Amino acid sequence: MKEAVLVANEIAIGWSRDAVLLEHASFEVFAGEIFGILGRSASGKSTLLRVLIGLEAPLAGHLRINSQASVGDESCPPFGVMFQQGALFGSMTVGENVALALRRWTTLPDDAIRAMARAKLRLVGLEDVEDQMPATLSGGMRKRAAIARALALEPSLIFLDEPSSGLDPVTSAEIDRLIETLARVLGLTVVLVTHELGSIKAIVDRCILLDRDTKTILASGSPHELASSPEPRVRDFLERRPEAE
Repeated sequence: MKEAVLVANEIAIGWSRDAVLLEHASFEVFAGEIFGILGRSASGKSTLLRVLIGLEAPLAGHLRINSQASVGDESCPPFGVMFQQGALFGSMTVGENVALALRRWTTLPDDAIRAMARAKLRLVGLEDVEDQMPATLSGGMRKRAAIARALALEPSLIFLDEPSSGLDPVTSAEIDRLIETLARVLGLTVVLVTHELGSIKAIVDRCILLDRDTKTILASGSPHELASSPEPRVRDFLERRPEAE
């Protein structure tokens, strides 16, 4: 039986109880899988991610990581996060960005922190940009640097918000391949928010599709299972078909 790394039980999310985006949502993320959170714009994907990582509280329901602690508790195991567009601090070098969590949450000496930051940059193919500022990097390089920062504390679970959006098709495919390689080599569990169909079909093992109209999880399963769903809206999403007038 697969181990559930993250469990969401009957959660509701939104800006208030009068502005709910998703309700009665339950799902599990299993160890070692790349789990996708899919949906159209304004379906609540990024809001759900903010709830999963503890930046917002759910309006109802419960979330647990590794069956040990509620998200946000001090005993909750560490996890990594990559925000949309990377969200690197522009006043810090790339190396300083990656080292930030190590300086905040460990007592390692400076030499060890710099060595660990370099190692994480090497993992994502950016070993030569440690001393550069984020503004000098391309969009794909900033995404890679943000992934390196998410790996700084060597978590077993990472959350990625639209890691390949806004990139050209080749760079997007390279980011997908990097995520898949890191997941397999490091044994990571990855929760991935995306609407990129190429990423969904290329690397996602299992996913949920959020629906903004019904405020529910419209479908769950592998991308292949969703593609053969009897629900027309699910197939429309995966086949890029506009809704009927």
